[in-house]
Amino acid sequence: MSRARADEEEYWHSSKFRAFTFDDEDDELSQLKESKRAVNSLRDIVDDDDDDLERVSWSGEPVGSISWSIKETASGSTSSLEGRDSSLQKGSSSYAALPKQVSSYSLSSLFKGRNKLPSFQSLSDALTDTGVKNYAPELRRPKAEYKDYSSDWSPKDTVRRMQRGKVCSLERFRSLQDKLVLLDEAVAGHDGNVITAVLIFLKRTLRREILFRELEVRQVALCHLIHFLKETGEQKLLLDLLRFLDRTEEVALSQYREHLNIQDVEKRREFLKGCIGLPFSAEDTSHIQDHYTLLERQIIIEANDRHLEMAGQSEIFRKYPRKASILNMPLVTTLFYSCFYHYTEAEGTFSSPTNLKKTFKIPDKQYVLTALAARAKLRAWNDVDALLTTKNWLGYTKKKAPIGFHRVVEMLQRNNAPVQVLQEYVRLVEDVETRLNLATKYKCHDVVIETYRDLKDRIQLTAYKCKVERGSAEEEKINSILNNMVRSAY
Repeated sequence: MSRARADEEEYWHSSKFRAFTFDDEDDELSQLKESKRAVNSLRDIVDDDDDDLERVSWSGEPVGSISWSIKETASGSTSSLEGRDSSLQKGSSSYAALPKQVSSYSLSSLFKGRNKLPSFQSLSDALTDTGVKNYAPELRRPKAEYKDYSSDWSPKDTVRRMQRGKVCSLERFRSLQDKLVLLDEAVAGHDGNVITAVLIFLKRTLRREILFRELEVRQVALCHLIHFLKETGEQKLLLDLLRFLDRTEEVALSQYREHLNIQDVEKRREFLKGCIGLPFSAEDTSHIQDHYTLLERQIIIEANDRHLEMAGQSEIFRKYPRKASILNMPLVTTLFYSCFYHYTEAEGTFSSPTNLKKTFKIPDKQYVLTALAARAKLRAWNDVDALLTTKNWLGYTKKKAPIGFHRVVEMLQRNNAPVQVLQEYVRLVEDVETRLNLATKYKCHDVVIETYRDLKDRIQLTAYKCKVERGSAEEEKINSILNNMVRSAY
């Protein structure tokens, strides 16, 4: 046994290659460098012409195979590391055991990433082999050689990394020129998230005057910043930017939006009153005036109705208690509320529907639709009839629906109107096909029978006879019409 050990040592020392060992220096960095040089020296072993000769080690495995190389490297490293401190042992890599077989991989393919022979398996395939974990130790980069490569990124490279979702710092761009180039590259990349990220960086690192001046000639970035400030609610910076750009109407609109943040109704009313004098366009000025007037009316109506409801002096409030306050509601909602609770009031009162229509110039179509919905919900069919009845200059009355009688029928049916009421308005639908569809859908038998009679359609009358109850008045009516058709034919 001792002789075999001596032969082994003699064979090793007689080789023209020397095994790498760690020096006795205490510096961990120098030890890692020595380990790196030793691993690199393995390439010389692989490229040697003697590699083509099969040599056998003491373990019986071919010299040059992966399993032999790793075992020899591991044994050499283990023997040389004995006696070292624990910190060096902690930094060394561990090796995974490989299956004990003759391998077709060479060390050149292991360290250089190529095959020794065309028929051999590639290194990428070898790494994905389920039976193999690691082939060689991983060498950490020495701390002294560590370098922050992010400092070498150009603005274009930085933008590309950001587009791929990589984390990167923008703090290295210190000069104004570098920051502007970075912004231009972000805009050229057509990625909104990257543009916004760069704008946030510029907003934080540049004075407002410089930022506004540079964005004035970069409209894409400017639009991104304005949208970002609106979304985040940075109202002061947004107003400063719009004033710098001399966009007076946008400044006024941005100030007007502040009323949404005012909860107290009296303070909101005063704020809206102050907004009337802002530099809006003529159309927007009219809207702001209407908003202020509407809120003023709502305050008056709410105070009176709350008093009536609490006192129990109004029958409609007792029968239909209010579910919500009218304050800050839209104009259409206010009109519906007024038609529901104050339909019969005189025009001189603020809560009168006709007063609201006149004050805010509500179109007839919108007024009829809203009032019809309110009165139908109360099942006030007489009010519905009066709403749709008009009188001409000769005194003759006529039914008229600006929204179309087919919509009137659908709205009445949703509010469970009786068949007699539905039939009256189904008859007024001008289109014959629509009238038949509605009459059939809502079982307005008289309308269906009368329509087929006017069309002199005996076949449809006969078919519809099967859909009514036997012995009913509708069946008798159909029989009478059919008999008259037969007599008139002769």
